[in-house]
Amino acid sequence: QVQLVESGGGLVQPGGSLRLSCAASGFTFSTYAMRWYRQAPGKQRELVAQITRYGTTNYADSVKGRFTISRDNAKNTVNLQMNSLKPEDTAVYYCNVLYFRDYWGQGTQVTVSS
Repeated sequence: QVQLVESGGGLVQPGGSLRLSCAASGFTFSTYAMRWYRQAPGKQRELVAQITRYGTTNYADSVKGRFTISRDNAKNTVNLQMNSLKPEDTAVYYCNVLYFRDYWGQGTQVTVSS
């Protein structure tokens, strides 16, 4: 069965950095696009970044130039490097794959606060 397990969240000061990781299993990882979403309290879940099977990346306007998504097909992991973090980046971050249907990880909390 498909499993996505996120890690790397935490509390960081504004301007700081965090690196999220998502370990995937249960499907042929290298042949599927992978996505990071986030959901802040009281807001809808939004797409933050995606990376295709070919390595092409796309970002939400709000994170362009600050976040970088990458994948390691040998380790079946997708990462999200987050730099210059802002309080408005505070949210639960979810890893996602569309494999016949949407699959989600359990989420990892990112809190940006002084």
